[in-house]
This record gives sequence, C-alpha cells and structure tokens, in this order.
Amino acid sequence: MKIHVVKSGDTLWNISRKYGATIDQIVAVNGLKDPNRLVPGEALVIPTPYHQYVVQHGDTLWSIAKCFCVPLQEIMNANNLTEQTNLYIGQIITIPVRYHIVQPGETLSAIAKHYGTTVSAIVQANHIQTPDMIQVGQWLRIPKKPKRAIEVNAYITNMGQKGVNLVSSLSPYLTYISPFSHTVLEDGRISPLKDDRIIRAAQNGNVAPLLVLTNIDGNTFSSDRAALVLRNEDIQNKVITQIQTLLQEKGYMGININFEYVYPEDRERYNRFLRNVVERLRPEGYLVSTAVAPKIRGDQPGLLYEAHDYVAHGEIVDFVVIMTYEWGWAGGRPWAIAPINEVRKVLDYAVTAIPRHKILMGVPLYGRDWKIPWEEGTFAKTVSPEEAVDLAVKYGASIHYHETYQSPFFRYTDETGQQHEVWFEDARSVQAKYDTVKEYGLRGIAYWVLGQAFPQNWPVLDANFTIIKRNCH
Repeated sequence: MKIHVVKSGDTLWNISRKYGATIDQIVAVNGLKDPNRLVPGEALVIPTPYHQYVVQHGDTLWSIAKCFCVPLQEIMNANNLTEQTNLYIGQIITIPVRYHIVQPGETLSAIAKHYGTTVSAIVQANHIQTPDMIQVGQWLRIPKKPKRAIEVNAYITNMGQKGVNLVSSLSPYLTYISPFSHTVLEDGRISPLKDDRIIRAAQNGNVAPLLVLTNIDGNTFSSDRAALVLRNEDIQNKVITQIQTLLQEKGYMGININFEYVYPEDRERYNRFLRNVVERLRPEGYLVSTAVAPKIRGDQPGLLYEAHDYVAHGEIVDFVVIMTYEWGWAGGRPWAIAPINEVRKVLDYAVTAIPRHKILMGVPLYGRDWKIPWEEGTFAKTVSPEEAVDLAVKYGASIHYHETYQSPFFRYTDETGQQHEVWFEDARSVQAKYDTVKEYGLRGIAYWVLGQAFPQNWPVLDANFTIIKRNCH
C-alpha cells in the first residue's frame, strides 16, 4: 500500500499508471463517488498490485485464490476469514504472495532491499539454484513482510441493521466490538440495550463483544451516578451481579467500564470497584477493561482526570483504552481531533504508569466542521472523513496538511457566505497514528466510533498490522 497526495492536474488515469494499480481498484479502496473530481491535497490509498486486492462484484474467496494461484487456506489465514465469511465490494483482501518482474540491471540484493526482505528468503521462496543467474522478465515471489500483531476494539452506537452490516463487513479488522452502552440507573439496575443482533454478527465474524458500562444519565456522564455505585456497597454488589448475568446470557467476552467525570474524592473507591469486578469476573474467564481520559501527568487537575488512576488501572484490569481524541471538540475552537503531538504527550506519561502491553490508543473515525470566525457557545458539526472530502469537492477547496498535528484541514465558504474550517482524518493521519502505536509498543487501538464513512482507514490498518483474534464462540 502507498499513499498518494493529489496535485493540481492529477487524474486517476495518470495516478494509476504511476503506481501500476487499476483505476477501478483506486476508486473502490478510497470510496470515490466521482472519479473525475479530485481535490488538490486529497490523500489516496493506492493498493499494491499482487499484495492487496479490492473485492469486485461476483468475487468469492475461491475465485480470488484461483486468480492469484494462492491456496485458499493461506488467503483465509492472512485475512482472518472463514469459508462462511461474506465478502463485500470494496473490501481489501491481502494476498499472502506478491510478485516482482526482474528488470534489466537488477540483482537479488537490490530487489531484497527494495521489498524489505532478504536474498535468502527470496531464494527459498522461488527455489532458485543459482542466485547470480536471474533473468530479465523473470517473475519472483516476494515473501510477505511480517506485520506486527495488535488488538483492535471499536465502539458502536447503531444497534440496527446499519450497525449489523458494519460489524459483518469490518469483522476481519476487529478483535473486539463494544456496543455503547449499558448504564447504571438511579435504582442500581443496569439499563437494557438491544444489541443482540450486533453480538450475533460479531460472533459470526469471530469478533469478541464487550459489554460497555457507563455512568450516563440522560445524554451526559453523571458524577452523581458514578458516586451511587462507588459509595454504596449494596448497590455495587447488585451492579456486579447484573454484569455477571448479562455476560453469561448475552455472550459477551468481557466488560469495558467507562465511568467519566468521577468525583476526585471517589478515586480510591473507583479503584476498589475495579478490584471487586475483577475478583468476580476473572475466575469465570471474562476480560475486564476500562476507558480513561487522556492525561499527561498523574496529578493532572480537573473533574475529567483526577479519579482516573492510571497506575491502579494498569495493575488491576486486563487492558486500558486511553481516549486520545476530542482535542478538537464540538464546543471548542477549530482544531485537529487527535493532534499527534498531543497524543504523544499523553502516551509519554501513560507508558510510565501502565504496562505498554495493556494500552489501547484511541483513534477517531470522524472530523468536524466549524463556522468561523469561531464564537463561544457555538458547536461544530460532526462529519465523516468521506463527507469532509465531499465538502472540499463541492466548494472547490484545497486540502492542507498540518505537519505538527499530522492532520488534514481546509476552509470553504458556503452559499450564504458563511466561512467554515474543517479538520478530519485521512490515510496520512491514521498512518501517523499507526506508526505511533508501533513506536510505543502498545497493545493496540480502539476506534470511536463505527458508523462514520472512512473507507481508507481499513486498507491502511491492514497494511500495518495483523489483527489478533480471540476465540469468542
């Protein structure tokens, strides 16, 4: 996979010729609605020929395996698929074998360096008897470069057919799915959530469902609702018993506890609650995880931060989702949603308090459109990355890229004369985040939130990582 940034005068035809990928594959992998309208500054994912294949109408795993002369089982193993998996148009299939056609003057040493492999690996893969005697025009199998294995969680709020379709189509890329959310009610009961179809779709795709428990009251996180659980032993035991029942009855693999805006004085009570949950659930084989605010130091002031004890969470639970997004929040000034320099500040502290193998770094799948000049009390509109590019196309805006934040942005003026500023994610910005995951040696990533159209993300994810699967049946 490569990332191409559109320049003035670029067309899909000349881009496809430059990289050796077909126009149809570039259109499919990027979800382009109008192939004839490209925006200067737009990032395009370019599938690597014979390495990543974009599913077309009528394709099956068997037909793809036959086309590339690769055993069916190898393709299924490389993509975490089964023979029962339904393919969808635009899905990226990794072909576990790629080829190189020898050009004049090339040596095995130069070819191996180009692909990041070794001469011996190429010799072995092609049964070459005399390495110095390769021929111009000869096809060589290039061994696939090993990718780092990570876990991937995604939160989802749509429990209807759209949500089911999302989980089914994206299951190869996910370790966990977290339907959002169950919440604690004022009498200590846990609210119901009609996520049965999401759970079933997840299990069919070998994705482990997690029960998400929050302290939401109405539409906001409630400090009082968290205190209700943390300060009352009877209610706390009632909550944990209900959790056990839900896990067993609905088929979750574990729980993700997302208590936000917890009173600072409840910090130790929150830690004790987590220990009680682990004590009850871990013997039954369930995973326990938490979601925490993005802190840059242990004593960071503020209601959002103080009760989230990174050290304690790192000791107690199986993994921790750090919500490294929302710098550019809807009620604030225009800014990148997850500027990588700010994300790194959080991780610099996090890895001193939480074991790296327990950290899932939050990754946003959305952008925002602000009216400018920005005024206090106004709120930005949330847009998908696909919608953001559509706006740039519609209003003839060029897309810029902020090198410090590693995020794309642009400005436009609408029909009423109102100016706007848009920050969003693209292939470049998520690649920067995935490089960060590898650099810090983290357990993986957690997306907020499925449902925003961002087709580019999945081939970039696939190019960087192998997704760990847990036996969730």
